[in-house]
Amino acid sequence: APPFFFTKPADAVVENGALLPFPTRTQDLHHEVELVVALGAGGTDVAVEDALALIYGWAVGIDLTRRDMQAVAKKAGRPWDMAKGFDRSAPIGPIHPGTPPASGAIALSIDGDPRQSGDLSDMIWSVPEIIATLSTYVELAPGDLIFTGTPAGVGPIAPGQAVQATIAGLPPLDIAFQN
Repeated sequence: APPFFFTKPADAVVENGALLPFPTRTQDLHHEVELVVALGAGGTDVAVEDALALIYGWAVGIDLTRRDMQAVAKKAGRPWDMAKGFDRSAPIGPIHPGTPPASGAIALSIDGDPRQSGDLSDMIWSVPEIIATLSTYVELAPGDLIFTGTPAGVGPIAPGQAVQATIAGLPPLDIAFQN
């Protein structure tokens, strides 16, 4: 199956080190550690072989999902917008200039307990394939952030917990949730 996409609003982005209020309207918040690609150029119908030239840099990110809301939306055949694209739902670490590596450890822990662990080389779609495919749906622009997917181990976060996401070669991304 081809990659699929959803959007998050600009106010979803959260800087490293944030203490976040626990999101409203959910009892089942989930984490997904992801490689994030920041674009420095844009385009439409970008060829796979040209996609890396659009990248400004890369970072580690966490895609937060109100899983209970997503399940209700899926069952009703409705969009996932409010389950995925809510305030402070996209924490991201500092952007490292250059293109991301094709391999390297990616992991997430909660209160020091490992929850997700994988390697970028295990991604179903390569970064150039993701960028090229997305550019067939929407015009890409400088400043766009593309979260690329997650390894196994997605799971819940509770109020009061601290989350750390890592990708080899980058500083860790640390966030915590208020009680």
